[in-house]
Amino acid sequence: MYGIIVKMNAVAGKREELIAILSEGTTAMPGCLSYIIAKDPADGDAIWITEVWENQASHEASLQLPAVRKAITAGRPLIAGFGSRTITTPVGGHGLIPVK
Repeated sequence: MYGIIVKMNAVAGKREELIAILSEGTTAMPGCLSYIIAKDPADGDAIWITEVWENQASHEASLQLPAVRKAITAGRPLIAGFGSRTITTPVGGHGLIPVK
């Protein structure tokens, strides 16, 4: 499995709009086992995105999907910047079905 955890900073006051765009554009991505968008309770403009994929190739392929490209285009003006980004190797946990 392949995982990514990233902090994204929205333009001031645009967090809800950015969350809506990301939520809409990421519903059908082959190979995606989990895509969680969370509000940062300590920062009113920040969100955390936690992704789990079957493998790195499925993540990279998702970036070419029309819905994802549309979300990237629509969301880009609402992104002020990025915080930390970590690549992980998920091994299991509640709600995550291991890939065989």
